[in-house]
Amino acid sequence: MNLRITFLSVILLALPALVSAAQTPAETAFRTAPRSVLPMLDTNTRLDMIDYYNSSDNKGAANSLGGRSRVTSMKPERIDISMTDATTYSICVIPSGSDSIIALITTVATPATDSKISFYRSDWTPITTSDIFVKPVFDDWLNANGKKNRDEVESTVPFMLTGFDYDPASLTLTITNNTGSFMPKEIYEMVAGDLYPSLTYKFNGKKFVKTTK
Repeated sequence: MNLRITFLSVILLALPALVSAAQTPAETAFRTAPRSVLPMLDTNTRLDMIDYYNSSDNKGAANSLGGRSRVTSMKPERIDISMTDATTYSICVIPSGSDSIIALITTVATPATDSKISFYRSDWTPITTSDIFVKPVFDDWLNANGKKNRDEVESTVPFMLTGFDYDPASLTLTITNNTGSFMPKEIYEMVAGDLYPSLTYKFNGKKFVKTTK
């Protein structure tokens, strides 16, 4: 009997470590994110969301605003969350030396899809965004023809709306030009040929660097 109790005690003590070891980096980041980062989701809600995702009925879980949030995709180094009907989050774990960096991409679908990105250390300590990635300015979106017509393009396009997407396999951040989604088609077509449809950035182990166009 004592031997059985001792054996069960060892199993119970080891269980948390075994569960933790089974988690992917992205799942661990999602579970451990502070409420300041994911204010609508407490720990139990996140656990429920993961369970629902792994079940046949991914109905999501109730968030703090009374709506439902759900995990829509879960890969070892990226997890996507439908936070509300108009907002999605992507938590991406990026290898960096002996540690990793967490990128949080927040995307809002009004008036057209627009994203922002922030960075954290593996313990969710914030990192100054510009240390890792410098968001493209208007001139970065102008192709060779657009640079010749800069004044016309700038007067036609009031601001840029962009969507961010990170690919863990290639360590690539793609920024898509969504500006035409909120402008009248006939107006945007006047300058569409002057703007890049997307820009790509490659992570070099320390920061994202724009690839040559």
